[in-house]
Amino acid sequence: MARPHWTPLHGRLHQTLRDRLLLPARSRILIAVSGGQDSLSLLQLLTDLQDLWDWSLAVAHCDHRWREDSAANADHVEQLAQHRGFPFYRSIAEIPPDSESAARQWRYDCLASIAQTYGFTVIATGHTASDRAETLLYNLLRGSGTDGLQALAWSRPIVNAVQLVRPLLNFTRQETATICSHYRLPVWEDRTNQDLTYRRNRIRQELLPYLQEHFNPRAEVHLAQTAELLTAEVEYLETIASQIRQQIQAERSDVPAALLNRKLLQSAAIALQRRVIRQILQEKLNCAPTFAHIEKIVALVHAPQKSTTDPLPGGVIARVEGDWIYLDYPT
Repeated sequence: MARPHWTPLHGRLHQTLRDRLLLPARSRILIAVSGGQDSLSLLQLLTDLQDLWDWSLAVAHCDHRWREDSAANADHVEQLAQHRGFPFYRSIAEIPPDSESAARQWRYDCLASIAQTYGFTVIATGHTASDRAETLLYNLLRGSGTDGLQALAWSRPIVNAVQLVRPLLNFTRQETATICSHYRLPVWEDRTNQDLTYRRNRIRQELLPYLQEHFNPRAEVHLAQTAELLTAEVEYLETIASQIRQQIQAERSDVPAALLNRKLLQSAAIALQRRVIRQILQEKLNCAPTFAHIEKIVALVHAPQKSTTDPLPGGVIARVEGDWIYLDYPT
């Protein structure tokens, strides 16, 4: 039986949700809506599928106070939510974030707080395949490894029992523009999206169009597919690395300075050695280790006795003693 508001794009999202179990039936979903075309498309699609999945929907908007019209933008989104009969939650930055990364973290913190306070189990964002392609290029140019290149997972835990979900990762920005045009959705144009001082905007406005024109018209889609492949491979490698980590740490778990049993790690492939060491350093140093930090420990796996590294974060020194690598903390 035909459903109202049903288009092939609705069908694709419905099938994606069934295949990936992203937004279970009867979920309480907080939709992050900026007012741009991607988030409005997500709002439209989830509204149309709501009865089919028996969801409870609400809308959240995060105002960074970066623009003079940011309050008007938030009012615009609130009116859209009220028109659809959805609860609306607004977060306003006391101090505008000073960078893209700070703004992103602030948004996620706000959304997580709203979800916990009001009992939402899922936060849905309008990230698309286009965002995935741009993020892959952005991280590639920053020198990220495969973990960075996997670029935007379909879902991840954000806080306690709340999942962050990106249901539109197999939609392109061209397709969300089609949805907005078809339903005459009132897109709020964010002028900062045209500001090329932001690197992501330059990738979107200049680099990707150049690649599409001069190398491959489907560059955006292929980059997003590469990110999808890398996501599955990273998940697999992380699982194997965790298993190896348990083996090489269990023997001296009672010694805080014991980092790892290098003899057991020597037989592992270099890719797994790096992952194991990264996992352990993240825990021991309470920070994200750089490639250089990880390589210093990798060098000790086959190093002579008494070998040491130069200082790691916090002034920690790694040293070889027998089959073990230990961490010496500054006194």
